[in-house]
Amino acid sequence: MRLWKDSQYRSILQELGKGKSVQDYSLDPSSQHLLFKGRVVVPNDSIIQLSIFRRRHDSSIAGHPAQEKTLKLVKRDFHWCSMTQFIKDYVSSCQQCSRNKNIHHKKFGLLKPLPIPNGPWTCLSMDFITQLPM
Repeated sequence: MRLWKDSQYRSILQELGKGKSVQDYSLDPSSQHLLFKGRVVVPNDSIIQLSIFRRRHDSSIAGHPAQEKTLKLVKRDFHWCSMTQFIKDYVSSCQQCSRNKNIHHKKFGLLKPLPIPNGPWTCLSMDFITQLPM
């Protein structure tokens, strides 16, 4: 079990192994997984965390939900430290989400026509076109 290697959870596992109770933590009798408030504790291993996260965010069934919904989906069954930050970073850098989700910003203002000049050559305007293919 990788949790024994994780110093954060080693002492909790030792206490529970001795039959003592630790607040909000328990051992699942059938699988011997460490549980935090009924959710499986995931070790500090980015490969495992990423695998869990991809099943709840990247899969075709999940549909690339936003940060809050993804956090709810993962928190329903799992627990690890800094989960919120991990999900926030991943969702904000997800290429598919950024391509497919609507951008929420203030509406653009109305176009305003340029004033009519008083005479020829009293007002000049120029459009710059850059980065044309050669």
